[in-house]
Amino acid sequence: MKLDRIDIKILHELQKNGRITNVELADLVHLSPSPCLMRVKKLQSEGYIEGYSAQINIGKLGQTLTVFTEITLKNHRQLDFARFLAVVEKIDQVIECHLVSGGYDYLMKFVTAGIGEYQTIMERLTDMDIGIDKYFSFVVLKSPIVKAHMPLPSLFPM
Repeated sequence: MKLDRIDIKILHELQKNGRITNVELADLVHLSPSPCLMRVKKLQSEGYIEGYSAQINIGKLGQTLTVFTEITLKNHRQLDFARFLAVVEKIDQVIECHLVSGGYDYLMKFVTAGIGEYQTIMERLTDMDIGIDKYFSFVVLKSPIVKAHMPLPSLFPM
């Protein structure tokens, strides 16, 4: 499916407000409601829209700790990467995991109840012998900018 500017605009609006009504969305993208709904359903069926979720204000729920962690593996065979990822993907506190280029292999984002929980997770990971050579932790003190949407208009001009 080749996307046009209206499809990009629909995606842009939906990521800003996934609860928008079809009538409101149609108005924003300058379509009538029926063709707009057909496009949304097509975007869903083609996998451009993976789902809808609520954005939770975690700070309202209580104290948490966010840590970015650089992880370097001892070996770099496909088996080593697969073994590492098989374990890490089961850890709920791992919010993001990125294979990156540069001086380390993975950049991970943890959200935990506190430093003790984070340290327990890291000790367990290093004890499991899943190929971790070394890791460096960066505790987030403040997050002045966090965006929940992708800059679709600048990535894919409409």
